[in-house]
Amino acid sequence: MKQTLQLRLGQHLTMTPQLQQAIRLLQLSSLELQTEIQEALDANPLLEMDEEGDAAPEAEAAPGEPVDAAEDALSETPADGAADIPEDLPVDSNWDDIYDSLAPVGPGSAPASDFDPREIEYNSRPGGTSLHEHLTWQMDLTPFSPTDRAIAEFIIDAIGDDGFLTLSIEEIHEALAGEQELAPEEIEAVLHRIQNFDPPGIAARDLRESLLLQLRQYPIEHPRLAQAIELVEQHFERLAARDYAQIMRRMKLDEEALKDVLQLIQSLNPRPGSQITDQQPEYIVPDVIVTKVGERWKVELNPDAAPRLRVNPTYASLAREVRNPEDNTYIKNQLQEARWFIKSLMSRNETLLKVATAIVERQTGFLEHGEEAMQALVLHDIAEAVDMHESTISRVTNKKYMHTPRGIFELKYFFSSHVSTADGGECSATAIRARIRKLIAEEDPKKPLSDSKLAGILADLGINVARRTVAKYREAMNIPPSNERKRLA
Repeated sequence: MKQTLQLRLGQHLTMTPQLQQAIRLLQLSSLELQTEIQEALDANPLLEMDEEGDAAPEAEAAPGEPVDAAEDALSETPADGAADIPEDLPVDSNWDDIYDSLAPVGPGSAPASDFDPREIEYNSRPGGTSLHEHLTWQMDLTPFSPTDRAIAEFIIDAIGDDGFLTLSIEEIHEALAGEQELAPEEIEAVLHRIQNFDPPGIAARDLRESLLLQLRQYPIEHPRLAQAIELVEQHFERLAARDYAQIMRRMKLDEEALKDVLQLIQSLNPRPGSQITDQQPEYIVPDVIVTKVGERWKVELNPDAAPRLRVNPTYASLAREVRNPEDNTYIKNQLQEARWFIKSLMSRNETLLKVATAIVERQTGFLEHGEEAMQALVLHDIAEAVDMHESTISRVTNKKYMHTPRGIFELKYFFSSHVSTADGGECSATAIRARIRKLIAEEDPKKPLSDSKLAGILADLGINVARRTVAKYREAMNIPPSNERKRLA
């Protein structure tokens, strides 16, 4: 192979560590940014929070004054006339009395040695209790034989997060048959005991059984309980199909009575296990706050989501005083990193504020009138307005939230595709979904609107959308089709 020399002229982008840091901070959410800031504060002694207006301590030792003197100043008698506290106070109790008072009393109390620490663990768990732990705790309080307890443990393990039993009696019997001889009736008996646990409707094998378990825990004197049990037990398929005419004819109920029965059934929980979870709620901290001042909309950063940092002046001055070369180099490097971090943080805040302001200027109609006034908006529109690349706008709007008088929304919520209108204009997909939701909310419950009728009504309003598009928007909003929305008025 012949070797030759070639001269090429080209351009390429080299990302410096400072640029990489700025881009990384730009795409972080508020919670991720808080973690990043805390890690920077822990790693860099020259960085500190800029907390203005900190209250001074009540007593502080002067330079050169022993600490004991400051403590004595704090322990002096106040000048408001309070009486002096004598050094020797009468003792009105001793340790034996205290320990005796902690012991359980009463004829039904257990001795201290029989105390079960699992109860404290269950009641004081900071992260909540899972459904499995909740059922296991009740199992521990229920008298089971060793065989029944083994069956109960297996059944509880087979209960899903929604509260339904994921295995049949035959599958449970087949799984336990290798360990010990059991009859399916024994498993069925243990299952019935677990179905009496909290929450009502737990360990059911299907929705019908779960509803029956919940209904049977109602007081027997409930006026419509017998009809509700009969409806679920004997006419569940007609109830699922909303065949109210057949139900009224077969159960000999008038419309008002059927309404009361349906109201009782609708008060039940179709997913009984969902009300018990160990998941912690996730709270959204808005990055931007939008308020209306007079006739103008004001956009500002949330100070809680964008804390202010500064370089510690005392440590920064050491860079000029330290004579040790290694220490001097360390301080200078930390000082430079602190300045870069603060500059990247300021750049992030400025970009976020600029993009949020541009969004508010284009979505004033939404802030004034709601979703039906939402304008069609894409990333390219904001990128041209703030003179940035679309990728930068995408990073800024990802996992960032805006607090408005209408609620908290992710910045990406304000971007949506558009549909052409009859007069040549544009209508955003968000506005179309809001109109569909409003039309369904105002429809006759006895004759709900089909997707074709919804498309026709929108066409009369000048919005040309196909039936498939209406169906797609309806499904995205978790709205059932017309045959499942039919109900008694």
